[in-house]
Amino acid sequence: MRSMALTTTASLPVAPTAPPVAQKKSTSVTHHGLTVTDDYAWLRDPGYPEVTDPAILAHLNAENAWFEARMAAQKPLVDTLFTEMRGRIKEADKSVPQKDGDWLYWIEFEEAAEYKKWWRRPVGSSDDGSADELILDEVALAEGHDYFRVGAMSVSSDGTMLAWSVDDNGSERFTARVKIIATGEMLPDEIPGTLSGLIWVKQDTGLVYSLANEQWRTDNARLHWLGTPTSSDVELYHEDDEGFRVGAALSANERWLIIGTSDHETSEVRLGPTADPLAEPILVKPRAPGVEYDVDIWEDEHGGDTTLYVHANDTHENFRLATASLADPANWTTLVEGTDAFYLTGFELFRDFYVVEGRRGGLDQIELRWYGDPDRFEPIAFPEASYDAGLGDNPEWAVDKLRLSYESMVSPATVYDYHVLDRRLETLKVQEIPSGYDESLYVTERLEIAARDGTRVPVSVVMRKDTPRDGSAPLYLYGYGAYGIAIPPGFSTTRLSLVDRGFVYAIAHIRGGDDLGRAWYKAGKLERRTNTFTDFVDAANALIGQGYTAPGRIAIAGGSAGGELMGAVMNSDPALWGAVVAHVPFVDVLATMLDETLPLTPGEWPEWGNPIEDKAAFELIRSYSPYDNVTAQAYPPTLVTAGLNDPRVTYWEPAKWVAKLREQKTDDNELLLKTIMGAGHGGKSGRFESLRETAEEFAFILWQLGVGG
Repeated sequence: MRSMALTTTASLPVAPTAPPVAQKKSTSVTHHGLTVTDDYAWLRDPGYPEVTDPAILAHLNAENAWFEARMAAQKPLVDTLFTEMRGRIKEADKSVPQKDGDWLYWIEFEEAAEYKKWWRRPVGSSDDGSADELILDEVALAEGHDYFRVGAMSVSSDGTMLAWSVDDNGSERFTARVKIIATGEMLPDEIPGTLSGLIWVKQDTGLVYSLANEQWRTDNARLHWLGTPTSSDVELYHEDDEGFRVGAALSANERWLIIGTSDHETSEVRLGPTADPLAEPILVKPRAPGVEYDVDIWEDEHGGDTTLYVHANDTHENFRLATASLADPANWTTLVEGTDAFYLTGFELFRDFYVVEGRRGGLDQIELRWYGDPDRFEPIAFPEASYDAGLGDNPEWAVDKLRLSYESMVSPATVYDYHVLDRRLETLKVQEIPSGYDESLYVTERLEIAARDGTRVPVSVVMRKDTPRDGSAPLYLYGYGAYGIAIPPGFSTTRLSLVDRGFVYAIAHIRGGDDLGRAWYKAGKLERRTNTFTDFVDAANALIGQGYTAPGRIAIAGGSAGGELMGAVMNSDPALWGAVVAHVPFVDVLATMLDETLPLTPGEWPEWGNPIEDKAAFELIRSYSPYDNVTAQAYPPTLVTAGLNDPRVTYWEPAKWVAKLREQKTDDNELLLKTIMGAGHGGKSGRFESLRETAEEFAFILWQLGVGG
């Protein structure tokens, strides 16, 4: 035993004493008479998505070794933060059961479990556990996998079968399976490569799904009959435009199959009866550039009229809600007008009423409306001035109460039932924080700062009430600003580890998201993309001006397109930031948008522009693409993460960026790259494994800003 121990110790790798330096291999491309040189393009494995090149793997492993060496001294702080964060999670926890047909469904975490279990019991049965039925055990399924994620999950309409899909490597290519719930018997049906929901049709004899093609694009909707080989599956719809993606869903009353196809600004919908999925589909309205719409169907249960409800931006960019007949589905009659003041984000139909969701002044709104009475509507009131609220899971057609979710930057997540008849919110569950949480110690604010062009940009802030406003506090500023995705002012238990150490935590609701409506989104895309970056910088300067913090005391963070934001503002205003964290950052924008073989590129052109065909788009993207604009200057301390199997932001983007930063930067500040070798875009999958990644991020920030642990 002694000799074995000595041998093991002697074979331990020696910690690196200097960061890895990537080899330079110059390549170039020319478009529109303009040439772009790239010294690190070789970091893209030509066999991707398989990454086997020894030199590339060696470089990524060397970067990981450097990360571990530099973070080694912070391990006690990482452990402390992780313990804090885990202590705020109720480990043995369950969701509020929800009725769907003859069953009540819920999910449950057991003590120390990374993954959840899915349960149900018959309606009306005892809640003592005697009637509980385990329908999916993620804990058992994840055993032996470094990464595990359930994608789609769907119980058959008769309640006897479960279809679900799993990704066990982070590639976001899911394998779908089916089992008999009562016995656990696995049916032989297995569909690899899905990237979609799983829709039961024709009295539970078939499933509709979409496959990811070789470029990770869902250009199809397919029908699988149970008990038949997947080679005989029928393609119900194929999309020829490589920029569009296809998905399927059920109507609210589950009688109609809805097949939609869309890119970032145009959509088209087809309908077919679930009882006969092979019937010729009904095209609602042919696609028109810039027109987005989605559809649901209301039918009188006694054989009356069928009415289409259409959510569309054809008459106003903030969308309207319209109706149409099945006989003339393209003829839309406005039911709820689109307006500048109200951004109508969606709707849900129920048997006796429908619900409209949207935002007014950037804050969530939920309104109940009644069929046949357009003047009657009831907004649901919430108790705080700034919050995040929305419809929860409401699977049934005939309901007299609605499941809602609610939280704010100081209020933990709350589950409500809204009783329709008496307009009453019933609290069902409030997020428990086992280690303790006193809401009265914190304050949240919603500011409006002036961007350099005069636009008023919202910023949500949370901090302890005793945090000074004299410029001495450190500040964590988060931003995203792309794809029309709003960042809500919600609650976070991990955030408390910074706020309780004196940080001000702020979210900049910058242009490029749709926080203030569709115009807000459009003002941060294509030729106006740089508004996103300048809004973020202007928000930081305004927070400095109002005494929340000082230059160099700001930690900033963003992921994916938010990582692009990090790279852009590091290039433009490096001295503002005391630390930067860029998760799976989309930083090699020009090269990616020039490569139409990459999974997302054609579908992204409406967002960023097409630099292959448009010289102006080429020049604009080149002017802000973070990788292309790294220069010889001092950069702030930076932590970058990547996922080897990431199909959204490929691993070589952050790897190339870090290599170029190492070459160009004139400072001695930390620059760390951590590539997770067995995961994708979302990082590690377990609820505690992902917490440790957050603990590492926060430890890096505390270390670089000199804030005590």
